[in-house]
Amino acid sequence: MNYNDIINKYYPEDNALKKLLLKHSSDVSRKALDIVRRHPELGADAQFVHDAAMLHDIGVCMTDAPGIHCHGTDPYILHGIDGGKMLRSEGLDELARVCERHTGTGITIDQIRSRKLPLPEADYSPETIEEQIVCYADKFFSKSHPERVRTVEQTAKSLEKFGEESVKRFCHWAKMFE
Repeated sequence: MNYNDIINKYYPEDNALKKLLLKHSSDVSRKALDIVRRHPELGADAQFVHDAAMLHDIGVCMTDAPGIHCHGTDPYILHGIDGGKMLRSEGLDELARVCERHTGTGITIDQIRSRKLPLPEADYSPETIEEQIVCYADKFFSKSHPERVRTVEQTAKSLEKFGEESVKRFCHWAKMFE
């Protein structure tokens, strides 16, 4: 599997969205691979982490988020689900799971129901160590402000809008990964 081939299939034009996707994904990959290198005791698969980081946001092209050059029709919160569908159609089920489970610090059925989120009812919490590392690394980089890198403290604060459970999960990961 070559992640570049998949990106080029769904993003054939060299445009602002593709450039943003590649920058963001590369930033996330660097952070995630740094965690893998510093924590061999976790037993994470570095190649999988790299590929997952490069593809975790593949579904953004399906969403309506003009501020980050996305001109699709789905609500942005569906970009993980959309990416999961895209990667499953390529026969990449494990990478599809990373797409589906990286939003926030993962989204539970209770959160979907209580917030009436437009997501299929399922638990989208990262389970494998690789899913957790990519999800954690992703939180430091915003596609809206690609020039910024958040600190742990800034990232935890940015997650408050998703509830205490999200902040706790992120802080647990920070203890594991930093």
